[in-house]
Amino acid sequence: MTDLWTYLKGVKTPIVLYGTGNGADKIIDVLNRKGIEFKGVFASDEFSRPNKFFRNLPVLTLEDFEKQYGKLTVLMCFGSSRQEVFGNIKRITEKHEFFAPDVPVYGDVLFDNEFYRQTKVAHDFVCGILADEISKHTFENIVNYKLSGDIKYLFSCENSIDESYGNILNLTDNETYLDLGAYRGDTVAEFLQYTKDYNKIYAVEPDKKTFLKLQKNTEDLKNTELINAVISDKCGTAMFSMKGSRGSFLPDKEKGVQTDILTVDSIIGDKGVTYIKADVEGAELRFIKGAEKTIKNFKPKMQIACYHRSEDLIKIPEAVLSIRSDYKVYMRHYPSVPAWDTVYYFI
Repeated sequence: MTDLWTYLKGVKTPIVLYGTGNGADKIIDVLNRKGIEFKGVFASDEFSRPNKFFRNLPVLTLEDFEKQYGKLTVLMCFGSSRQEVFGNIKRITEKHEFFAPDVPVYGDVLFDNEFYRQTKVAHDFVCGILADEISKHTFENIVNYKLSGDIKYLFSCENSIDESYGNILNLTDNETYLDLGAYRGDTVAEFLQYTKDYNKIYAVEPDKKTFLKLQKNTEDLKNTELINAVISDKCGTAMFSMKGSRGSFLPDKEKGVQTDILTVDSIIGDKGVTYIKADVEGAELRFIKGAEKTIKNFKPKMQIACYHRSEDLIKIPEAVLSIRSDYKVYMRHYPSVPAWDTVYYFI
C-alpha cells in the first residue's frame, strides 16, 4: 500500500487543510518536510470568522476554496468523535477527496511506508497473537488507516463499549479499579455503569484544574481515593504544563506547575488491584515499566490506550507480555477520527 504522503505528492487537485490547532501544526510540518504544497486552511462555517489567521494563513470556508479551485483534496487536521462532525465529513467526501492523516500525538515517528517496512515483522507478530477475530480485523484496519489516511478503515472496525465490557472485561462486583488519566471522572462513571458494586476506586489525574472537577464529580462515591499526580516509571516531582484539558501533561520547565510523579507500584504496593485503565498521554510504556511488580503479582485486567505514538501498536503488547506472557490480548477501536480511542485489553 502506498502511504498517504507519497500519494499526496502526485495528486492533481489542490490540497487544503480542514481545521486549525495542534493537529494542523503537525500536518503542515510533515507537508513542508516532504515538499508537498497545500493551498490553505478552512474551518467549519461556525468557526470561520473574518480576519482569523492560522500560521499566517487566512482561515477561510470550504466554499471559498470550492469557488476558487472546484474539486479539492481535503486533509482533516483535528480529532473528533462527535456525530455532527462525522456528518460534516460525509458531506465533504461526497464532493471531494478526503483524508485524515495519521500524525502521532506525541513523538516524532511517522507511521509511513518506511516505518512500517522496518517494523512489519513486529506488527505481524502482534496481529498473530491477538485473541479474537474482531481484534485481528481491528488491528489490520488501524494499520491500513495509519498508512493511507483513508477513514473507511476506521469506520469498518468501529466497536461499542458495551461489547468490550460484556465480552472482554466481564467485571465483577468485587473489582479494585485503578483509573490512570481519570480526567473529570468520565471513565469512573463508565466503570460504574457496568458494576453493581466494587471494592475500591483509585482515580489518578495530573492536571490540577481538572482534578478539582474530578473531586466534585466523585464526591458521593464510597471507597474512592483521588490522586493528583503524573504516572511514570519512577517517583519524584517535575514541572508539568497544566492547561485544564486532555493532552496537557508534557514537561514544561518554565511555565509548568510542580507536580508529583508516581508509579503504579508505589500506589498499589501489596494491596492488590483487579482492573487498570491507562490513558496517560503518551506515557503508556513508562506506566507499564512502573507497574511491573503489580502486573507480575496480581495480573490485573488492563485497558491501555495505544494511539498516542506510532510505536504503541507493537511496543505496548511487547512490554506487557515481557512481564507476564499469560495474558490474552484484545484490540478495539471506538468511533473517532483519526484513530484515537483505540485500545488494547489484557485479560
